[in-house]
Amino acid sequence: MQTLRRSLLLALVVVLVGLAWYQPLDQLAVAHSEAGLKRSLAAFAAARGLNAVISVIQGTEVSGGAFVNVTLALGQVLDPVNDLIEQFSKLMLVVSVVFGVQLLLMQMGATWLVSLLFTALLVGWAWLKLRRGNAPPWLGRLLMAVLIVRFVVPVVAITSELSHRAFMADKYAASQQAIESSTAALGALGGGTDSGTPWWDLREKLGAKIEELKGDAERVVSHVIDLIVLFVAQTIVLPLLVLLGLWWGWRALSIPARAG
Repeated sequence: MQTLRRSLLLALVVVLVGLAWYQPLDQLAVAHSEAGLKRSLAAFAAARGLNAVISVIQGTEVSGGAFVNVTLALGQVLDPVNDLIEQFSKLMLVVSVVFGVQLLLMQMGATWLVSLLFTALLVGWAWLKLRRGNAPPWLGRLLMAVLIVRFVVPVVAITSELSHRAFMADKYAASQQAIESSTAALGALGGGTDSGTPWWDLREKLGAKIEELKGDAERVVSHVIDLIVLFVAQTIVLPLLVLLGLWWGWRALSIPARAG
């Protein structure tokens, strides 16, 4: 059993050292992270565009001619949606920053200096494990920090993009398209009613316009929530799962070494 553990540890060292110097893996991770950044920026732009349209609608006034002067803030119907859109745009800005930091960490981790440091730390840690049965805690913590920069961030980027393509791409495209369509529709509805409209027709037309606004608002809320779920899964849930898997793997390597 002890021989098997040693063989597995040596095999792991060889694989990780090889991957540390394998540049195509980094290029793939960077490409995947850039794709996520483009999507988050597109969602941010769509949210800001919709927010601008709602702001225009909120300032729209409707007049009823000489006999009656009706002033209606159509945007009141969209107040809850506007609050959600503002929060969504802030979230998309944060998500874009997360993807940007991810790209920066991958660019740092892909340098030969980090690969050399990781190789030295890993070989030293493995040698102490095999010769003495354990390694200093500080060495393990330092190795883990470099491991996160060198491997965990690229693995998160690749896993996130593959998950998006397999399970989220269709819903993202549909939600993004729906928000853009709703922005155009709300923009068309946001124009003020003709001031020459007879007062007896004004109430009916305003009622129909408000119902249309409510319908668009409900659809926007549904699609915005879908996008929030998708991006939270990509930037929070999946990275946590990868880190949890890494922690389990680290425990599997450390506990047997102490036991032996």
